[in-house]
Amino acid sequence: MKIIILGAGRVGGTLATHLSSEANDITVIDSEDGRLRSLLDRIDIGVVNGHASHPEVLMQAGIEDADMLIAVTGIDEINMLACQIAHSLFRTPTKIARIRAPEYASYEGLYGDNAMPVDVIISPEQLVSDHISRLVKQPGALQVMDFAKGVVQLVAVRAYFGGPLVGQELRYIRQHIPNIDTRVAAIYRKNRALLASGNTVIEADDEVFFIAAKEDIRTVVSEFRRADRPYKRIIIAGGGNIGMRLARQLETQYSVKIIDNNAARCDYLAENLNNTVVLKGNASDQELLTAENIEDTDVFLCVTNSDEANIMSSMLAKKLGAHKVITLINKHAYVDLVQFSDIDITVSPQQVTIGTLLTHVRRGDIVNVHSLRRGAAEAIEVVAHGDEKNSKVVGKAIEDIDLPEGAMIGAIVREYQDKDETLQEVLIAHDDLIILSGDHVIVFVVDKRYTRDIERLFQVGFTFF
Repeated sequence: MKIIILGAGRVGGTLATHLSSEANDITVIDSEDGRLRSLLDRIDIGVVNGHASHPEVLMQAGIEDADMLIAVTGIDEINMLACQIAHSLFRTPTKIARIRAPEYASYEGLYGDNAMPVDVIISPEQLVSDHISRLVKQPGALQVMDFAKGVVQLVAVRAYFGGPLVGQELRYIRQHIPNIDTRVAAIYRKNRALLASGNTVIEADDEVFFIAAKEDIRTVVSEFRRADRPYKRIIIAGGGNIGMRLARQLETQYSVKIIDNNAARCDYLAENLNNTVVLKGNASDQELLTAENIEDTDVFLCVTNSDEANIMSSMLAKKLGAHKVITLINKHAYVDLVQFSDIDITVSPQQVTIGTLLTHVRRGDIVNVHSLRRGAAEAIEVVAHGDEKNSKVVGKAIEDIDLPEGAMIGAIVREYQDKDETLQEVLIAHDDLIILSGDHVIVFVVDKRYTRDIERLFQVGFTFF
């Protein structure tokens, strides 16, 4: 696939790295030559130095025969204009734009072939706030990924001493929670991936990825660690787009306070939030945190636009007694630096965003992609089509499907009719489960190099058409 990426920043650079390793023809446009040189030092791609929305610059990148344009510069207007030019002048088939301003992203009727021709809108701030919100709503989880519109979730959890299943073989989970069906997709032990079997013994400090229906997640988490009590009190450090979105999502269920050091922004937050307490101040101010009873805070969320401020504020909050600390960090080097610190969970905006972008790049009917372990692994939701004659998966039991090395099917979401209502059923994958056409199949791939094999496996033969 020939793909042109506008913007060589963190999102554009990370996306180019992912896609260039999958036999795509990638060209990146950016006005800063240093960013392009940095990319060329690491990956084999084409680059064009110039203004991302200028027609002649797009032509230098080969827009005439490009399959896709992904506009992820830091300026919404440039991204939108580039999509308009790609559509009007070059009829580019697929156009994806990063839109940060909620005033653009949510305006009804703004997008479409007869308006602003953007096929897919990506809002990193919304994606990150959704990601953090899921972590708050599933206490004890390191990562929470939705599939089939949230009906089933893939969750990562750290196993600790005291968890009922720690020190035991995985097969005993059915005895512990007989009324709940779940499947462990993979275990990461000392950063090495293990494909789990019934004989696998869970050890303390294992990072366990399991899949289950959304309503069963908390029960399964409690098998690997002492269950965290439901959170009540939340403090958000940073009142920018992410902080404000988080406050809106959480304020109806939790007691939420938000801290920002800009007086005008605090006024804006106070006017636009309903049940959130807005505090003007610095999140690294020990006196302020103490006055706001940081020791009684269940979750401290640090989401300012400064990695350094996020790290320092988070470590201080943890030292002062915050139960759990979740920190937004952009730079990979900083993630390594704080890996064994007091920070409980780090969130990378690039990794959260990349999965959504990959969903629209993958071949076949793939409706969801989550990039895991800094892009080394992936969780994919793909729809099965066809019949036993033209499909390699439809009509087959899971044990008879020729999955690539390091891949496993975790669950299937199947739709069925009940009178006039369409309902969904979550089926945890067992060896004798047969895949039907229309099933949403959730696949965990330990090594993303085999993602293309998954795509080919689920593609139907020509007789289907």
